[in-house]
Amino acid sequence: MSRIADDNPFIPVRIAVLTVSDTRDATQDRSGDVLADRIEAAGHTLADRVIVRDERDQIAAQLRGWVASDGVDVVISTGGTGLTGRDVTVEAHRDVYEKEIDAFGTVFTMVSYQKIGTSAVQSRATAGVAGGTYLFALPGSPGACKDAWDEILGPQLDYRHGPCNFVEIMPRLDEHLRRK
Repeated sequence: MSRIADDNPFIPVRIAVLTVSDTRDATQDRSGDVLADRIEAAGHTLADRVIVRDERDQIAAQLRGWVASDGVDVVISTGGTGLTGRDVTVEAHRDVYEKEIDAFGTVFTMVSYQKIGTSAVQSRATAGVAGGTYLFALPGSPGACKDAWDEILGPQLDYRHGPCNFVEIMPRLDEHLRRK
């Protein structure tokens, strides 16, 4: 099982939060607040926080901007992962991914099932990598954001977490871009 290796140092990462919503503004962004609070409480840096409408091209453009930035290591989006016609976050993420982290959606479903039962099948949470940046797409509910952070992202974004974690392989995520 997993463990924290106390002999490893904590390495803070720079995390941007993207809320996808046609109706929310900064005063109503409870899911973004949950993520921002947990990011900072864990010792990471909240690199940026933006709200965009449920428009595939706008979502993908924001993701690409952060992927191109030297100041962002991880992007976590919330909202737009459901089944309705306006839910296009997953498609926008996949427009940007170089590699998909297939097991993320599976593990998120397992965690969600423990909390909300069969309603977990309605989520299309996803994750991938582009340009050396991790990209995670979470549902828009504060509960889903709490579960994803507490059960998956918090541990995986902690360099001390074993037997392995996302942080330890960050330096190699874009090695294909550096090969000659």
